[in-house]
Amino acid sequence: MRYEQRQQRRRKKSVWKPILGIIALLILSIGAYSYFQYKQGVKQSEKVIGDKKKQEYTFSGQKDQYGGTNILLLGIDKDGGRNSRSDSIMIAHYNQGKGTYKLTSIMRDSYVDIPGHGKHKINAAFAMGGPELLRKTIKENFDLDIQYYAIIDFQGFVQVIDEAFPEGVEINVEKEMSEYIGVRLEPGLQRLDGEHLLGYARFRHDAVGDFGRVERQQKVVSKVASDLSSVEMVPKLPKLVGIVVPFVNTNMSTGDMLFMAKGFIGKGKEDIQTFRIPVKNGYSDARVSGEGAVLKIDVQKNREALHQFITE
Repeated sequence: MRYEQRQQRRRKKSVWKPILGIIALLILSIGAYSYFQYKQGVKQSEKVIGDKKKQEYTFSGQKDQYGGTNILLLGIDKDGGRNSRSDSIMIAHYNQGKGTYKLTSIMRDSYVDIPGHGKHKINAAFAMGGPELLRKTIKENFDLDIQYYAIIDFQGFVQVIDEAFPEGVEINVEKEMSEYIGVRLEPGLQRLDGEHLLGYARFRHDAVGDFGRVERQQKVVSKVASDLSSVEMVPKLPKLVGIVVPFVNTNMSTGDMLFMAKGFIGKGKEDIQTFRIPVKNGYSDARVSGEGAVLKIDVQKNREALHQFITE
């Protein structure tokens, strides 16, 4: 009886050994493939960037009072240096307990107190003191702590879109667009390459101005995240990460960045809630000497609305 039991155990071990070997080989192969693709993506972007060095910043970030993680996302048109104003300002909020992601856009013409500099448009904070001063500005006006920042070069956006979607991203262009975006767009449902999709997201020279642009930016981010979550995109992800990393200046570790990106991309566009500052009836249009057209915001009203959005 004992002899038969020993024989059965030996047979089980002999069956499992090759299976475990195959699994280990698969894991190693996938890891090697992912690393190779990642490095290929990095090399591809480095050819475009050349010798340009990333600006170094100090950033005293922390989790917010609700235990959530907020990431300051800044779109930069030039080199991301201190003389550049942030072209787009977003806050990505991650609630670890709920596994939810929320996206808030702050309109760049919002007229706010910038610590140590008086009142200016909020996008001037980056030019005056980098992401740290912008973090302080958001904290002072909206009482929200930011843990991380990510400055994204628009050139990187174009590269990623063209690599991920060779046939373009399907977008319904609502009107003719061409002024100050470097491309010409005709109305209608169509597929846009990286350069045209960026132009679509940045267009603001119409009756609704920056309000329409913020809406389009959120629409593009949600659509791209949704399209990237499809099964056929999985093999492309390592290379896409490699392409985007050289174009992103951030205080996040590569591991944290991958974790956040994976969770965000895994959400469908219906699962990503979006918000805008200033809120409806929470601002007034004005002109200020030296600043031009601004949005004078009701700070208290917008602060309360932002916190309600984050916590609900």
